[in-house]
Amino acid sequence: MTVVEFDERTLSIDAGVIGRGLNVEPSLVQVRMREGKITVLCERGFDEDAGRYRLTFFYENRRRFRLVVDEEGNAVQRSTVDFGDRPLPTSMRKRST
Repeated sequence: MTVVEFDERTLSIDAGVIGRGLNVEPSLVQVRMREGKITVLCERGFDEDAGRYRLTFFYENRRRFRLVVDEEGNAVQRSTVDFGDRPLPTSMRKRST
């Protein structure tokens, strides 16, 4: 099932996919992104991972949803980590630039 759509240099993903991964109401995903409460890191694979993309969504430093897709936008792997009341360990946080 295609979960990511590619358009030139952009990726599009349905808010429902992100919402399910982070346990957030899909209608609130864009709102939380604008507020900076949901952030995303997109990485392009190389060598043996060429043609794959890893999208990692972070929510309030408590949840992490990772989605790996192939070059057609099909989900290859999904994982969610929820730390409840404890913040994400530093090693799992999005690196600042």
